[in-house]
Amino acid sequence: MFDSKPTRQQLYDRIRESSKDAVVLEEMKRLGFWSKNDQSPTIPELLIKQEVELNKEFQQLFNRHRQYQNKEAVLKEMRLKRMAEAKAKREANKKKREQQRFEKAEAWRKQKETEIIYLGEEVSIGLNHTESNVAALQKHQLPVFVNENELALAMGVTLKELRFLAFSRKVSTVSHYRKFYLPKKSGGKRLISAPMPRLKKTQYWILENILNKVAVHQAVHGFTLNRSILSNAQLHVGKKVVLNIDVKDFFPSIHFKRVKGLLQQLGYAEKIATILALLCTEAVTEAVEIDGKDYFVQKGNRVLPQGAPTSPAITNILCYKLDKRLQGLATKHQCHYTRYADDVTFSWNSNDVNAQQMVWRIKNILQDEGFTVHPDKVRIMHTGTRQEVTGIVVNEKLGIDRNKLRRFRALLHQLQTKDAAELMPGVESPANVVIGYANFVKMVKPAQGAAFSKQIDQLFQSGRLQYLVKETPPSPGNNGVPPTPPSQQAGKDDDKPWWNVV
Repeated sequence: MFDSKPTRQQLYDRIRESSKDAVVLEEMKRLGFWSKNDQSPTIPELLIKQEVELNKEFQQLFNRHRQYQNKEAVLKEMRLKRMAEAKAKREANKKKREQQRFEKAEAWRKQKETEIIYLGEEVSIGLNHTESNVAALQKHQLPVFVNENELALAMGVTLKELRFLAFSRKVSTVSHYRKFYLPKKSGGKRLISAPMPRLKKTQYWILENILNKVAVHQAVHGFTLNRSILSNAQLHVGKKVVLNIDVKDFFPSIHFKRVKGLLQQLGYAEKIATILALLCTEAVTEAVEIDGKDYFVQKGNRVLPQGAPTSPAITNILCYKLDKRLQGLATKHQCHYTRYADDVTFSWNSNDVNAQQMVWRIKNILQDEGFTVHPDKVRIMHTGTRQEVTGIVVNEKLGIDRNKLRRFRALLHQLQTKDAAELMPGVESPANVVIGYANFVKMVKPAQGAAFSKQIDQLFQSGRLQYLVKETPPSPGNNGVPPTPPSQQAGKDDDKPWWNVV
């Protein structure tokens, strides 16, 4: 039975798509006039098929040629096509970048939970160097940290808190230091940067577990165990000439890179050394108020802050080469040499030593080691004049300036009838002042110092003096701990910040 008969329109459509002969051939096969099962088509059939293919190809070429005749249409079509492809490519790239950003942010977030990978501009170089010199650390009996997680665990803080305390910010709304000024004995004011409790806790850990374990030169008498201003002055008693030189801006002259380099020399990996150095240094900042909010803007390099418990110990270790050179100079000229922080002292009995030449040589060594001599604090004290070393008279025996003792004795007497605020204007804690000086006297002259302490106790009991509990700057005697009433003191080694007000 024959297939359904095509309509006229269908025949026209088929002829338009191929050719008349091809349609006739197909219809003959459909109606049975041409064998369908013949596997080898005859030549006329092949010619008809080839004609159909050629007609199709010719039609395509003709349409393309006709299309290209209208250049504007072709260009428009090409532009539209290119724009569509570009848009699709942009969309694909956008999705790809968004996916990459998401993956990168997720990886960064996960990495930050377990690592410290950035601590601010100009200080983060080397955080990928994590290998320590274990042999060097063991030589100094220092703790070894494989990574920052072990360091944070040893300090008793979280990794997040360790990053926060060590991060170096160009502009910040938070300051880890409380800054104030103390009057100098020689006049002027000294900027003190006292660390806030959380940072101070980590600095004390560094001091006790790392810095205090490193040996310092035997000429160092400041901020080191079993030595004091008393031992510093003892070596210079009874000398013909005592030469004292002060270093200008001692702590601020030690910058971040020197501290980091020191810690690396001790054996710590660059990453651990960077973290520790950031915890022990502070950038010079300026407080700015904008829209009622305080900002701290960095305007200088990171240096050792005067007031941090770690600063003196770091300088003592860093100055080992300086002390060795100065000791060599002293030995060569048969002199005695000691250093108490920024206070350099030489003394001798020989008549062959020229004091001015000695000053010149000491200045050159200090300058070569990165320090500057204070131009107004070079003192050459001969026999017959009062010779002082770190505030202690050393002419014949250890003593204290009589004028200062008389003034202090008068002050205690006046405090029995007058208010401390009236006698010591501008002093935030008069009790701390008198306690500190009484302890100093007790260290040099125990009997006289004990008498002073007894008087101060009586002033406390009568209410004439009130103890102010506050955070005080570290000194050789208290390491930042507020002084206690004299009845609880044990002759601590206090420095001289309070003398100028007595």
